[in-house]
Amino acid sequence: MPARLDMIQSVSGLILALFMWVHLLLVASILISKDAMYWVAGVMEARFLSADGHGYPWLVALFALLILVVFMVHGLLAMRKFPANWRQWQALDSHIRRMQHGDTTLWRWQAVTGFIMFFLGSAHLIIMAMDADKIGPHLSADRFISEGLWPMYLILLLSVEIHGVTGMYRLAVKWGLFDGDDPRRTRTRLKRLKIALTLFFLALGLATFAAYVKIGLEHAPQAGQRYQPGLDQSLAPGVHSPEGKHG
Repeated sequence: MPARLDMIQSVSGLILALFMWVHLLLVASILISKDAMYWVAGVMEARFLSADGHGYPWLVALFALLILVVFMVHGLLAMRKFPANWRQWQALDSHIRRMQHGDTTLWRWQAVTGFIMFFLGSAHLIIMAMDADKIGPHLSADRFISEGLWPMYLILLLSVEIHGVTGMYRLAVKWGLFDGDDPRRTRTRLKRLKIALTLFFLALGLATFAAYVKIGLEHAPQAGQRYQPGLDQSLAPGVHSPEGKHG
């Protein structure tokens, strides 16, 4: 049973890591343009399948809830390995300081970031499920500034990228996925890849975060107004767009 639970934890972690990377790449479309992000949101809502062009936001809500279920399963399985009390945490800390073992230190970072994500990640997914019709260049940016959620998103971003990349590295090491003829050399290469991916996704995530903050600050006087492709919103404060019904 412990081995089966480990397998479920590993598979669910793989699904979540891949989802987080794809999710970041999709929201990073804002770095291209607002129209690009609007198009991505439209694809997720399957606007191209609806006659009125409003799409089906419930698809986004359903997907967010499915990811939330996987997220909760993964979190509960991971928690069975957490130290159960303060004395066990002290023993772990003492062990890490004495051994100076890099992968054990990574596990502690995973435990800390995973604990943070268990709360903030769940909150984010619930928000996405409840406000699935409010995804767009302006309404998404409004959540950062006008709704004051930027601290949560910043902490979540840092936790997600550190946890996700570290988890993928430890997953490869644990199951020997790329060991080949020289596991020691493979582990060295995996560590370098882990560092490169961490830096890449953190840089992309922080740039995307800054873009949404900038748009949120600019759009604050018209908070709640949805984005209309091809229209300068600052010159048309009363206009509502196709995003007007389904962000």
